[in-house]
Amino acid sequence: MKAHRDVRPVPGALHHVEIWVPDLERAVVSFGWLLEALGYTPFQSWDDGRSWRLGATYLVFERSAALTAAEHDRCRPGLNHLAFHVEDHRAVEALVAEAPRHGWTLMFPDSHPYAGGEAAYAAYLEDADGFEVELVAIEGPEA
Repeated sequence: MKAHRDVRPVPGALHHVEIWVPDLERAVVSFGWLLEALGYTPFQSWDDGRSWRLGATYLVFERSAALTAAEHDRCRPGLNHLAFHVEDHRAVEALVAEAPRHGWTLMFPDSHPYAGGEAAYAAYLEDADGFEVELVAIEGPEA
């Protein structure tokens, strides 16, 4: 697949990430909302998959017939989570507030927004299939 014509990739940058999901429609609801809120645009669509693109990189979510398990476990070898830059702490909190309507739950609420340590203002979300995302503010409240 060719990169989008108006964006020249940086050598070594990710081309795409493909994530196999147990339920494509749930993934479309949760990840579709989040990715579009982060500036990604729908890119590809087929019976068993969807993708969203930001610049020259895209993320694919597919329900493959070759799946060997019925559920994702981020604690097993493989993908633990995806982390995304978010403009600032206000944007992080706006996403956290809207997330439950799209199938996401805030992880570590007792230590939010510093569950990963005082150095980063971030939110950790988990969807119904156990996929985790981290939303990291580029600018924290002290900026």
